[in-house]
Amino acid sequence: MSAPRDEFPVDGVPAADEVAAEGLPQGDELTIGQERVLELISYVVVNLVSRPADVTVDILHRQDRDVYQVRVSPEDLGRVIGKGGQTARALRVLLTAVSARTDQRIGLDIVE
Repeated sequence: MSAPRDEFPVDGVPAADEVAAEGLPQGDELTIGQERVLELISYVVVNLVSRPADVTVDILHRQDRDVYQVRVSPEDLGRVIGKGGQTARALRVLLTAVSARTDQRIGLDIVE
């Protein structure tokens, strides 16, 4: 059994304060809730893929919700989506639980 990847530093995976916050007004910083959601998504996705250095997470603001856009390498796309979309659905369920506790409206997009 291998050790979890969070024990080792991963080059190329942005920290929560380094993530591009596209779609947010210029000069706005991430809220604590946004940072925690970003960390959760990053942790789960980085531990799923074989190329964690290629993982990026952007935050877009659409209508009344924050949409977290996850980009992975094309070869890891299937791992993040899962068979029949089960992994993506499970990640969205986690985000639904987080949004209920933080009163945020959260969306998730997985793109190549």
